Amino acid sequence: MNSKKELWILLASFVLPIAFGAAFFYLNPASFTQHTVNYGEFVNPIITTTKQDITFIDTQNSLQGLWTLTYATKRCDHVCIKALQDMKTIRILMNEDMRRIQNLLLMTNKTKVQQTNALVGYSSKVLNQQLNQFSENSLFLIDPLGNVMLRYNSKNLEIKRVIKDLKRLFKYSRIG
Repeated sequence: MNSKKELWILLASFVLPIAFGAAFFYLNPASFTQHTVNYGEFVNPIITTTKQDITFIDTQNSLQGLWTLTYATKRCDHVCIKALQDMKTIRILMNEDMRRIQNLLLMTNKTKVQQTNALVGYSSKVLNQQLNQFSENSLFLIDPLGNVMLRYNSKNLEIKRVIKDLKRLFKYSRIG
């Protein structure tokens, strides 16, 4: 009789945690989908770019193979210049992963741009329409395959949080 009781206690100690975990997951799924560990806002649905979507001033540049911090704007004013400085700082603070990142100033209209330390590109009408759903001063993260993944507000950008997101991505990413 004593051995049956021990068997049931042992069996319950293995089965009950799994049963409670499964019940919690299926009865309260919102608690698992609301909270994420990233600080940027996911772009949902993901915007996929093609070679025709971005025309670079220097034709040798592309989005393929590197993670790209992109600031999209109509004109480069003081907010734009601060965002470009923040992007440069982020890239430098990534240390050995610095070579995996490039900075891009994406102009949504065909205005002239003064000299910057970032790549300069012009977006197509299709990409403009997709990016117009976000606020004007947005900083985007584009993966090495050309997908716009994360968005940050550049007006109150916290560099440490962007770096944490990038380090987490680079740790698990096999591309770029």
